[in-house]
Amino acid sequence: MSTDFNISNQINYIPNEARYTNMKYRRTGKSGLLLPEISIGLWHNFGFENNFENATDILKTAFDHGITHFDLANNYGPPYGSAESTFGSIFKHDFKPFRDELIISTKAGWDMWPGPYGNFGSRKYLIASLDQSLQRMGLEYVDIFYHHRPDNETPLEETMGALDHIVRQGKALYVGISQYSAEETIKATKILKSLGTPCLIHQPRYNMMDRWVENGLLDTLENEGVGAIAFSPLKQGVLTNKYLNGFPKDSRAVKDGRYLKTDQINEEVLFKVKKLNDIASSRDQSLAQMAIAWLLKDERISSVLVGASSSGQLLDSIKAINNKEFSKETLSKIEQILKT
Repeated sequence: MSTDFNISNQINYIPNEARYTNMKYRRTGKSGLLLPEISIGLWHNFGFENNFENATDILKTAFDHGITHFDLANNYGPPYGSAESTFGSIFKHDFKPFRDELIISTKAGWDMWPGPYGNFGSRKYLIASLDQSLQRMGLEYVDIFYHHRPDNETPLEETMGALDHIVRQGKALYVGISQYSAEETIKATKILKSLGTPCLIHQPRYNMMDRWVENGLLDTLENEGVGAIAFSPLKQGVLTNKYLNGFPKDSRAVKDGRYLKTDQINEEVLFKVKKLNDIASSRDQSLAQMAIAWLLKDERISSVLVGASSSGQLLDSIKAINNKEFSKETLSKIEQILKT
């Protein structure tokens, strides 16, 4: 483990008293829970390979600006589990007095430990995984626990039954699902309703270039009273100005090809990005800000989940909430660019 994770000499955190002044909050589906329009995801930049002080600074900056929702998963890192451990250390030292002002979520559904019981959607896996997550984070409960992906091999009744059981155990206040299709979502929400634990929220991948949720899922969530929190709003950095002049050495496409490969950013993609960047500039926004605002224009989106490699990058993303209005002409121009 990196020596960066020694917290013994750090000073207790005193948050900004004006933290709720500018952030806007939206109701999550038909529940009583409000989420900030911008949430912070700990998928990258919070593993043992990353700098602990930088991770701490990002989370303090988030909370100082009204971001109350910290989103994790059991296998975030690397290595697996390390983002939760990092968060647990930060929480213990800096955020514990503010637990009731925070929404902390985690997930299970992807591979986590060897053998047949550390993956997918069985009752065995989900309950064991959450127990491990709570231990790593030093929490008695999470606010939201998700099944991270559909599992066609496990009966949906078993997976949803495990989520209901977790709520009844007091280990999660709410439950959600991620990347379920519209049809799968209808079935899952029906089962959860019958058990008395409504599905609070769905976390889909959604951005200007990845529109699968528009083929029925968003309508389904609205009809079922389920909230939506969009992840990958910048398409792993494609919807920024980062790649307009080549591939920076510190970019995700260069450093980590697991989720974004350099050959995915081809001339056709860059042509669209440059055109979108021009529209963003005309709105006095960065492309990243416009991409986030474009998601928030839809009231069905409860929150947009952003990542950050620095507090400065996070502050840039937060500015998106200052301009979420799009004229019909601008929306038409965006659609024309994306269809070319």
